Amino acid sequence: MSEGLLKMWVALSAIGLMFIAVFSIMLSRSKLTGIPQAIVSFFAWACMLVAGILILIVVFSGPVQG
Repeated sequence: MSEGLLKMWVALSAIGLMFIAVFSIMLSRSKLTGIPQAIVSFFAWACMLVAGILILIVVFSGPVQG
């Protein structure tokens, strides 16, 4: 697998994690209360943190030599 293709998959997984985080936070704010709300909110926060780190890695690793 080439470096460019690997970076594409990493970026795509980060975007997927962002979608999961958005839907998790929507679920926790509209349907849940108490401890389950806190757990789902923490999960959403963790997904967004990991996605941000992955995007930073992709952006700051620079262009791929073709």
